[in-house]
Amino acid sequence: MRKLQNSELGRLTPEQYLENEKSPFIIVLDNIRSLSNVWSVFRTAGAFLTGSIYLCGITARPPHRDIQNTDLGATETVVWKYFKETMEAVSELKKLNYKIAGIEQASGSIPLGDFKVERGTRYALVFGNEVSGVDQKVIDECDYVIEIPQFGTKHSFNISVSTGIVLWELSRKLNRQDGL
Repeated sequence: MRKLQNSELGRLTPEQYLENEKSPFIIVLDNIRSLSNVWSVFRTAGAFLTGSIYLCGITARPPHRDIQNTDLGATETVVWKYFKETMEAVSELKKLNYKIAGIEQASGSIPLGDFKVERGTRYALVFGNEVSGVDQKVIDECDYVIEIPQFGTKHSFNISVSTGIVLWELSRKLNRQDGL
């Protein structure tokens, strides 16, 4: 084995990314405090051809002087939109026929491994604040709450890690339906 060079990876150019069909997932960031988390989510969204990111409340938004080294240009290709309140974003997405899925620990949640991705359905994945999680008002409006099972002594993941785990698993399930 040998490590591949960047030129061998077959990555999309920014122009190709913008023209390519996106995944059926939109990320909603509900009052994320950390700039590093926001920019890491942009980078992860770019890797999974995510439809867009909705930045809500106190969540930082581009352009910002501290993002260039973290997102590696993802804010130039991943479409984003800002909302003063997360509920405004949820309301808009419901009108656009997205299913709203809060990523949270909650009664009645569905373990990530058990969540069924339906072909032809679009999903808005809501990730919450680093301390308080997804706001309860948002949870009340969710069609689903998906929980990432955890087995150690900690009871939560960093928001950027959660985004990567969820997008990986849902994309894997979607690709499996396509026979990939």
